[in-house]
Amino acid sequence: MVKSNINISLIRKAIENSKGKDVNVRVNLGRNKFVSYKGKITNVYPALFTVSPYGDFNGKTSFSYSEVCCGNVVIKAMP
Repeated sequence: MVKSNINISLIRKAIENSKGKDVNVRVNLGRNKFVSYKGKITNVYPALFTVSPYGDFNGKTSFSYSEVCCGNVVIKAMP
């Protein structure tokens, strides 16, 4: 197991700073299946945050900070 140098509080602060901004989201669904979409971080809560996807995507829009820490969800700010 590889230890991460980033803890959940740093991830939470980074996502709070990105609230209201456009992001690219990539979700690992397991067994080499990935879903990517563009959206906007709409709400930030103590245990999770929500992303409103653009277009016709109707997938999961709430993620926990531990999913980002583990690498199951990758969020990148759009330029």
